[in-house]
Amino acid sequence: MSAAEPAVWLLVGSAVHLGFQLTVDLVVYPALGEVPPGSWSAAHDRHSRRITPIVAVIYPALVLVLAWAVLSEPGAVGTWVALAGGLVSVVTTAAVAAPAHGRLSSAPAGERAELLRRLDRADRVRTVGAVLCLVGAVVLAS
Repeated sequence: MSAAEPAVWLLVGSAVHLGFQLTVDLVVYPALGEVPPGSWSAAHDRHSRRITPIVAVIYPALVLVLAWAVLSEPGAVGTWVALAGGLVSVVTTAAVAAPAHGRLSSAPAGERAELLRRLDRADRVRTVGAVLCLVGAVVLAS
């Protein structure tokens, strides 16, 4: 296996993605959930400003390397397992997490708890997708 093969980059990209997801799931969202109501807007704005550049690097890179793997290794089971996991994460982000964050930025205090629970559930789905993507990458690389 060489650095010119998509399996190497899929392994790296999916591992980075899983690390990011675990950090968000286990550290970032629990901390955000503990922010007092009077500090909410500023804390959520800071979170959004800090996380957006990371998401803007990780997700497009993951999509590109998944596309490369599909084009280069379409007959490999690992490719399709990784693609399924990656799609679960990307679609859940676009369909659930991003809209929930959009609503959280201006939601009244009474609605935040439910939005945070929705975001937490979505993040668990994204994390499962990231695990599946990494498993596919490992299968492809072996």
